[in-house]
Amino acid sequence: MIIGAHVSAAGGIAKAIDRGVEIGAEAVQIFGSSTRSWRFKALTDAQAASFREKSAAAGLAPPFLHAIYLINLGNANPDNVEKSVTSLVNYMRLAEQIGAGGVIFHPGSHGGAGYEGVFPQVVDSINRVLEQSPEGPLLCLENMAGMGQHIGARFSELGAVLRAVDSPRLGICLDTQHAFAAGYDLTNPDGVAGMIDEFDRDIGLDRLSAVHANDSKRPCGSGVDRHDNIGEGLIGEAGFANIMSHPAFAEMPFFLEVPGYDKDNRGPDKPNVDILKSIRARVAGV
Repeated sequence: MIIGAHVSAAGGIAKAIDRGVEIGAEAVQIFGSSTRSWRFKALTDAQAASFREKSAAAGLAPPFLHAIYLINLGNANPDNVEKSVTSLVNYMRLAEQIGAGGVIFHPGSHGGAGYEGVFPQVVDSINRVLEQSPEGPLLCLENMAGMGQHIGARFSELGAVLRAVDSPRLGICLDTQHAFAAGYDLTNPDGVAGMIDEFDRDIGLDRLSAVHANDSKRPCGSGVDRHDNIGEGLIGEAGFANIMSHPAFAEMPFFLEVPGYDKDNRGPDKPNVDILKSIRARVAGV
């Protein structure tokens, strides 16, 4: 099990490695561009080489990229769907360039058309992304919290997409806070086991590629996407011990996406990383 964190790539992508090392992360997740803009600037070969070399020297596991927040494969506007496909292709190419394990993205919203109404469009869009992308990195759908008209709060919805696309290059990133908000109770071992059983039935554990490790500011079943620091939220350290002790997560990279204990909410910090490491050691009996 790898304990990683989402870190900033501001000032040059290689600086993300420095920030990860500083907080004790064993892998990093980054954005490859502004999260709220369609603009994308490709890396030079020198920039990509610097990132790879620094990551190798630090002994980090392969990084992951998180796609921009504008992605919505269920959008009713064809221009926005096309922009989403182009953005994901750009990120997949960047992932290959820096040696990333994959690109994680939010499927989007059906906008009132209903899941079934946008399903063919979502599947077609993902197929087009994969057709235009290098074969190395995975494209990973992320489960959602259930807020509004979002696609993918239930594993059955994600599983249907994976079966329709039918590609080994499509994976799943499981967000603990989103799962909790969607009604999966992670505060006890039975709840975690039940979630994993449903995931395996509807998706398949072989498709689990990464974990977003986030505590929750809102109660189970709230449908609200609000991350909290590990142990300060309603999943709690005991909940993460339940999660991390389940064999399904034994080989997974865990990426923190928490506000941090700093009052400025600068993101994952060393205390959060250390807490997950201590839980990992405890459940392993170290």
